[in-house]
Amino acid sequence: MKKIISLSIISAVISLSGCKKDSEFLDIPPIQVIPTETAFSDPALVLSILGDLYNRQVDFSSLDNGWRSFADFSESFPSENGSSFIVERTGWGYGEWGTWDYAYIRDLNLFLQRMGATTKLKDIDKVRFTAEGRFLRANYYFEMAKRMGGVPLILEPMEYDYKEDVTNLQVPRAKESEVYDFVISEAEAIKDQLPADLNDRSRATKAAALAMQARAALYAGSIAKYGATTPSVSLPGGEVGIPAANAEGYYNKALAAAQQIINGTAGPVSLYKVLPNLSENFAAIFLDKSSVNQEAIFIEDFRAFAGKVHGFTTNDQPYSISDEGGDAGRLNPSLNLVESFEMLDGTFAPLPTTDGAGNPIYYDNQEDIFAGRDARLAGSVLIPNGVFKGKRVDIKAGTITPAGVTGGTAGLDGPVNGLEFRTQTGFYIRKWLDPTIGSGRRGRGSDVAFIRYRFAEVLLNAAEAAFELGQTALAADYLNLVRSRAGFTTALAAGDVTFDRIVHERRVELAFEGHILFDYKRWRIAHQVWTGDPTTLADLKSNIGLATKKSTQPWGLWPYQVTGGLNDGKWIFKEVLPSRVSGSNRFQLGNYYSEIGANIRAANPKIVRQPNQ
Repeated sequence: MKKIISLSIISAVISLSGCKKDSEFLDIPPIQVIPTETAFSDPALVLSILGDLYNRQVDFSSLDNGWRSFADFSESFPSENGSSFIVERTGWGYGEWGTWDYAYIRDLNLFLQRMGATTKLKDIDKVRFTAEGRFLRANYYFEMAKRMGGVPLILEPMEYDYKEDVTNLQVPRAKESEVYDFVISEAEAIKDQLPADLNDRSRATKAAALAMQARAALYAGSIAKYGATTPSVSLPGGEVGIPAANAEGYYNKALAAAQQIINGTAGPVSLYKVLPNLSENFAAIFLDKSSVNQEAIFIEDFRAFAGKVHGFTTNDQPYSISDEGGDAGRLNPSLNLVESFEMLDGTFAPLPTTDGAGNPIYYDNQEDIFAGRDARLAGSVLIPNGVFKGKRVDIKAGTITPAGVTGGTAGLDGPVNGLEFRTQTGFYIRKWLDPTIGSGRRGRGSDVAFIRYRFAEVLLNAAEAAFELGQTALAADYLNLVRSRAGFTTALAAGDVTFDRIVHERRVELAFEGHILFDYKRWRIAHQVWTGDPTTLADLKSNIGLATKKSTQPWGLWPYQVTGGLNDGKWIFKEVLPSRVSGSNRFQLGNYYSEIGANIRAANPKIVRQPNQ
């Protein structure tokens, strides 16, 4: 796959700098600026401008904006001393997660205006470039709506007349539904103007437009339906909140868009099924950038040769296997997340650490406690004794005697309370981790791509929309396609598809892909999951698989090796709350929409304040 890389301005005009007479020297255009007319007459220059616009797309979680975007919501623990505030605070500020980049909107509008005015490009290029600009604009408005609700919907570049009258620039917020309607309608309008292939997944395609349409319609439908459970999370003008009567229409649009991808009309998209080991196969989805991977639909690509890399592997690789000799281990998945991966017989159960009498269960090997579970677990999380770069992680809390006395030396990879760069939960992340030699070195970095839209999510979106429309048999079919790849041999029946099942499947399939916050917000369950109360061991072990299960603190699972007695050399496990976890996630009603800053409201009095803030 190619990556759109912004071209150097100097190289773009190098053809203008050949040998000239002295009299002509002062007539050459300045090399810092390419005139608009010139830029929009050459497809290569247009692609350079478009490349910059692609690179400015916003993701909540990504690989180049730091590992901390994944280290929250009790799905993981931040094993870096300077980041422990994430698990020491209680609650989030109202300004968390927001975005309000109208400079980017203006640049997108200018791009589209200039594309409309140019007469120098071939029609085929002009149509595609314009559709790509509209895709990027719609996708960013979607990102804004997810965080802010209704926002000013500005579709033309605005100009200041320098007469000290700015009222024409003060645009009120659109209704939340109007922003979603815009995203959905734009996707519908441009889908057939984009290529129906996946030769370059870093650019918009028909499948990408439909995936955006399906996701946006699903979000709007669920806000309409479940917003009724939080009536105070709305505004009388509709800037926040969508009427419940609109839910069915949105779900129908979500299902129809997803089915166009599923049915193959948007190109050859399919689930990644390459490796025989199902966990290895799942991990490879996020590493394989070849044409074999037809699951990735739209990506943020990285290319070492172009100087665009990220430090995700550097920050999060296991300590003992790190390329930097210890600069590692910052992101530790929680036991809360690990236990949510169900057994292959379809049951939910905590990891068995004790028997019915409360006595420890002894395991011959560390991996045995995880046996028989969803293959996505070991494809997303490095468990004790797991393999990375051909080496096994050394996760060991120490030793324990038959009398229960602990001691000994911890493994090179931890867990040790408060020791940064080692796991403090007993787990390391595996998803997105690059096994390429040198990818974990600062100065080199990794070029693993971040997948923004992929086919498995499309199937889950279709399943959810079908479920909400009462088509539970169809929903089960789509869920079973995803689950069969994870090793489940017993298919779900129509009666097995519940809201809890929908929530669960998204959590385990899409872990560490930036979905959990926005899913819980649109379903209006965030305040029920992140209550602000501590998560007890009893809380941790109960209600697994329940959509509203409390999860406010990231727990860990520490392995100890037995010394002496009949079980010498075997392993036991203890559930542990890392010592730095002193806070409890508290999601308030005011967190459902990010705060619009006082400076923005002061500059534009027409901007209505968010509810509950």
